[in-house]
Amino acid sequence: MRTDDFDFDLPEHLIAQHPPAQRGGSRLLRVGAAGLEDRSFADLPQFLRAGDLLVLNDTRVLKARLFGQKATGGQVEVMVERVLGAHEVLAKVRASKTPKTGSSFLVADAVTVDVLGREDEFFHLRFADEAPVDEILERHGKLPLPPYITHSAGDDDERYQTVFAREQGAVAAPTAGLHFDEAMLDKLRDQGVNIAYVTLHVGAGTFQPVRADNVADHVMHSERYTVPQATVDAINRTKTSGGRVVSVGTTSLRALESAAMRGELQAGSGETRIFITPGYRFKVIDVLLTNFHLPRSTLLMLVCAFGSMEKLLPAYRHAVEREYRFFSYGDAMLIERAPD
Repeated sequence: MRTDDFDFDLPEHLIAQHPPAQRGGSRLLRVGAAGLEDRSFADLPQFLRAGDLLVLNDTRVLKARLFGQKATGGQVEVMVERVLGAHEVLAKVRASKTPKTGSSFLVADAVTVDVLGREDEFFHLRFADEAPVDEILERHGKLPLPPYITHSAGDDDERYQTVFAREQGAVAAPTAGLHFDEAMLDKLRDQGVNIAYVTLHVGAGTFQPVRADNVADHVMHSERYTVPQATVDAINRTKTSGGRVVSVGTTSLRALESAAMRGELQAGSGETRIFITPGYRFKVIDVLLTNFHLPRSTLLMLVCAFGSMEKLLPAYRHAVEREYRFFSYGDAMLIERAPD
């Protein structure tokens, strides 16, 4: 397959810059055996049934963006990619001159940061402060909004987190989960839909387009995930009783499919570079709720693998024609898995 096969024209005005006024106020495009249905997210309970299992990603977005300056006075921007321990991180650093190993700079006029080395595109940094990294980020950091959102993170601290976020570690939100409020979750529980959780800490690589001409040449970024035993047990009960496993977002899907790489779904934590493209045989997920993704992206390839290219690429053209809102703050799709 070629990357060009997953390209499409997207008018800039369809890129959602702000969330809807209320959680759950988005539109919903249903993609299933009956074709395409233009609905609203409020209709979601109509498409789920008692005994289905909704799997949510409970990662929480870090305030990962820090600003500072070097001893020479030059400005520095730090984007934390991963917390390595109480005082160390991997991060991208933007400055007029690349910081050297052994050098230091100051962030927020308060915290000294030592450069320990490089790991590919990331810098290994140590915060010379008694407070742990999580506290420093919460106190001094800014929310890292996606690169296609043009305003600064001012009023987004609450809306760019899911209502069920609890495990700190992501630098981007699992955006399909942003549609849910507590009322919707309660309504689904009341009609017999069960809920389980996984954690996948979304990295900045999720926004990167595939630049290789051939899809097989793309090198996937790595992300951390955890699948609890309680979630494995819930999935097994769901499958046994004839229910469906409904993944909220590609992140939940990637965590579960990574945990089933050896054939049987297993609880545990690890790193995943799973790259799902058309032809992949899904082991766990039956239905996918997701947002609309970037052209030429690994996530567009994933949804085409799940629902088939024959259905998903026309669905994207339909979404553009009907002016659905795209990307993190945009509208949702509900996709039934295509037969293998």
